[in-house]
This record gives sequence, structure tokens and C-alpha cells, in this order.
Amino acid sequence: MGSVWWYVARSSGIVAWALAALAVLWGLLLSTKVMGKKVRPNWLLDLHRFLGGLTVVFIGVHLAGLFLDPYVDFGAVQLLVPFASSWKPLAVAWGVVAFYVVLAVEITSLLRTYIPKRWWRAVHMSSYAVFVFGTVHLLTAGTDRHSPLLLWTVAGFTVAIAAMTLYRVLTSRETRTTDSDTIRAAQPIG
Repeated sequence: MGSVWWYVARSSGIVAWALAALAVLWGLLLSTKVMGKKVRPNWLLDLHRFLGGLTVVFIGVHLAGLFLDPYVDFGAVQLLVPFASSWKPLAVAWGVVAFYVVLAVEITSLLRTYIPKRWWRAVHMSSYAVFVFGTVHLLTAGTDRHSPLLLWTVAGFTVAIAAMTLYRVLTSRETRTTDSDTIRAAQPIG
């Protein structure tokens, strides 16, 4: 049964990384007018939120798989405290920190209506750190880090996120959505 938990940990870690990358990329697409200037339907913003929430779920599955796998012997402290692991402490620390940052993003998103907009925006911008820290964790701790398919996927997402970030930075405020956290979702579809 031990190898089953290892496969659960590996696969859920890769899925969590991919979901986080998709959530960041989708957020960038929504916060610019790349997808057009018309009012967007609510489901586009809901998809972004769903991807973020599902990322947290798969991180939880990843942590549970590591906890239940007898090979490396991860306990709660090794999973939740940076540098507490004796197995690749720096590589694991990147993942631990990414986990805390994604939790902060998710919690502040759920509390969005109760906290100042600037707080939400500041924490939400740390989604970039989730992508970077998660990618470093994947490429340093992951046992599949030498897979060409995984490396090409990481490269593709990295290029896409970097290009969309550059586009967002270079475009003027007039070409971005005016309120990217609501994406004008409250307006009816024409």
C-alpha cells in the first residue's frame, strides 16, 4: 500500500501545480482585455475562483499522500514547517512556503467583501509567488522533474504567464478592466 500513497502524492502535486498555473494565467487573462472588451459572463470569473479553490484541495491531497507514505516519513512538522524536513529541506521548504501563500490568497479571496480592496489586491498579487515557489518546488523536490513532458509543460506555462504579465504591465490602464476583481460580472450579458 505504501507505493499507492507515493503515487497519490506525486500525481496530486503535479495536478496542484498545474491548477495553480492555470489559475494565475486565467486571472491574467481576466484582468486584461485580451479576451475582448465586451462584458464577460459570470462563469469566467467563477472558473478562476474554482481553479484557485481546487488548487488548495489538491495541495491537501498532496500533503495527505506524503503524510501517509511510509518511505520518506513526513510528519505534520515536516509538512508544515519550512526546513524541518531531513529529505531535501530547501526543496520542501519552497513547497511549504507556496502552500502558505496560496492559503493567504484563497482566504483573502473568500473574505473579499469584508476586507479593504487594497489588502485583497496586495495579497492576490502574491499569486505570482505561488507560481514561482511551486515551480521551484516541483523542479527540485519532484521525482518527475526530468520528464520531458513535465519540463515542456513548465516551460509553456512560464512563457505564457511571463508574456501575459509583460502585456499587463505594458498596457495602459485604459486597456485593462477597470475592476479586475469583479470583472464586471455583475452586469448582465448583452
